[in-house]
Amino acid sequence: MIELPPLPYAPDALAPHISAETLGFHHGKHHKTYVDTANRLIQGTDYEKLPLEEIIRKSAGKPDDKKIFNNAAQIWNHTFYWHSMAPRGGGKPDGKLAEKINQDFGSLEKFIEAFSAAGTGQFGSGWVWLTLAKGKLKILATANADNPLTHGEVALLVSDVWEHAYYLDYQNRRADYLATFLDKLVNWKFAEENLVRAGDAAKAA
Repeated sequence: MIELPPLPYAPDALAPHISAETLGFHHGKHHKTYVDTANRLIQGTDYEKLPLEEIIRKSAGKPDDKKIFNNAAQIWNHTFYWHSMAPRGGGKPDGKLAEKINQDFGSLEKFIEAFSAAGTGQFGSGWVWLTLAKGKLKILATANADNPLTHGEVALLVSDVWEHAYYLDYQNRRADYLATFLDKLVNWKFAEENLVRAGDAAKAA
């Protein structure tokens, strides 16, 4: 059975940048609904006892299992998103992540410009990710529930650009929401931990 993971901080911890009301709806209703629906859909199927990531990979691209994929992937995406933000986040990355961003994007400013452009340019609902693909950092925009697991890439960081992620606080100003995400909320430590973990896994392979 898939469980709804708790937020990694208090519901009001990201205020005033993201309100407790937004997090309450987003986590307590949207995220929870994905969990409840996925559990109902996988009951009595071959997916029932599989780990969440395996459910996502096995159901991806199968028309008969599209609803299972959509709900399972959205559970994973939202959990990753909560950890991609932190109270008193933002600022600048350091260590290996900062070096890698400078190496692969040219500068932090160029990364921010490209990430923002991908997020604002994503038509309709979706996500904008910082990923590691074949040893290089990459920005990946995905529609609806799609995520890096289906592209063979390692997720390091994500921002949710579905309207329910920001509409109560920013209305239709997605660009302002993304600017605030990068300036005030982004959890660089989480992204670096994912980068280091990916490097360790590559060495062990």
